[in-house]
Amino acid sequence: MEFVIITGLSGAGKTHALHSLEDIGFYCVDNIPPQLLHTFYDLCEKTAENSMKKVAVVVDIRAGDLTDPLKIELQKFDAEGKKYKILYLDANTDVLLTRYKETRRKHPLADSFSGCTTEDAVKLEEQLLHDIKLTANYVIDTSKISVKQLKQRVTTMFTGDFTKSLIVTCVSFGFKYGIPLEADLMFDVRCLPNPYYIPELKPLTGLDEAVREYVLGFDETQQFIDRLLPLIDYLIPLYKKECKSELVIAIGCTGGKHRSVTIARLLNSHFVEMGQKSAIQHRDIWKA
Repeated sequence: MEFVIITGLSGAGKTHALHSLEDIGFYCVDNIPPQLLHTFYDLCEKTAENSMKKVAVVVDIRAGDLTDPLKIELQKFDAEGKKYKILYLDANTDVLLTRYKETRRKHPLADSFSGCTTEDAVKLEEQLLHDIKLTANYVIDTSKISVKQLKQRVTTMFTGDFTKSLIVTCVSFGFKYGIPLEADLMFDVRCLPNPYYIPELKPLTGLDEAVREYVLGFDETQQFIDRLLPLIDYLIPLYKKECKSELVIAIGCTGGKHRSVTIARLLNSHFVEMGQKSAIQHRDIWKA
C-alpha cells in the first residue's frame, strides 16, 4: 500500500498537492487528526477496495497540537514496519503573508494569544513544525513556483514505483529571482557563454535546439559537463545509502531561461539513460 502524509505550513499549498494526488488515483482525506492515522492506515490496509491502496492524507495544525501526536503515530508505523512517505509543503513568510492578504482568510493559529498577528501565527507554526520538516521525505518550497509547477512536481514524485528509493529532480532557475531553498546541490552556470547576448537567441529558451547547440558548442561547457556528471554519479549512490527520497539539483543562470535550462535538460537525460527516476522543472523559464 502507498500511504502519503502531506503536512507543512498553512497557505503553502497542501490542498493543491492533495488534489494533484487525487488526480493520479490516490484516495485522499483532508485534515485528519494525527491520533487517527494508525487506525486509518489499518483500515486502508485491510480493505479489499483497490481504491484505498493508494492513500494520501493531510495532517496539519488545524487539528490542534500536531508535533507530539504525529511523532507517536509515526513511531507506531516504524515499529510495525508500515511504509509511508511524508511530503512537507513550505514557503517563506513574506509569500505566506501575501497569500493570506489576498485570500482574506485567517491563519489557524491567529487566536493563539492576545494580539497575535498573521505574521506571529506564521512564525509560530514554523517553530511548531520544525522537527516534522526535518523528518520529511520530500520538501517543496512553493514560494516561487506556480500551482501548475507544484502539480507537476507532486505528480512526478508519486507516479510509478512507490518503493523507488530516490527521485532526482533537476530544477533550472534564475538567480535574479532567488535560489530554490529546497535544493540539495546547486550549480552556478553563469560562467558559461550566454545566448542572451546573441540577438537571434535572446527571445528563445533552453528548450530550443538553437540555444542548446550554442551553449553546448563551447569547450568550456564540455569541460564543465565532463566534471559535473562524474561528481553527480558518485554522489547519487551515497544519497541512496542514506535513504534519501528526493535529491534536488538546482542549476542556475542569470534569468533561468537559457544556460540553466540547457544544463538541467542534459542532466535529466543523463539520469534517464542511467535508469534513474528523474524529473525536471524549469522554474523561471517564462518569467520576463
